[in-house]
Amino acid sequence: VQLQASGGGLVQAGGSLRLSCVVSGSILSINDMGWYRQAPGKQRELVARISSGGSTNYGDSVKGQFTISRDNALKTAYLQMNSLKPEDTAVYYCNADVRRSYLLRNDYWGQGTLVTVSS
Repeated sequence: VQLQASGGGLVQAGGSLRLSCVVSGSILSINDMGWYRQAPGKQRELVARISSGGSTNYGDSVKGQFTISRDNALKTAYLQMNSLKPEDTAVYYCNADVRRSYLLRNDYWGQGTLVTVSS
């Protein structure tokens, strides 16, 4: 199972970016998917998570600013980031709770995509 994150880059404050995370490999089902971020010198923190049914939860710092969504058919999660601020600068990691078989269920992480917001 692999998670491929993309969509990061350099953006000015107030701008928007859309991150994508595609899950590939031998998969029976994908449960929760999520985005986390880690800024330099800080711990990794939750940005947003979404269940297979579409229920969402967000970190307090991004509520009302970011939107997570997913396309189950494409095995892809998205993170729409609006009104970006310099403090949103971080490496963003995608995460997926994947069931590979009836007995095999594991948490997987993508490689991270860097988002840099300039002031």
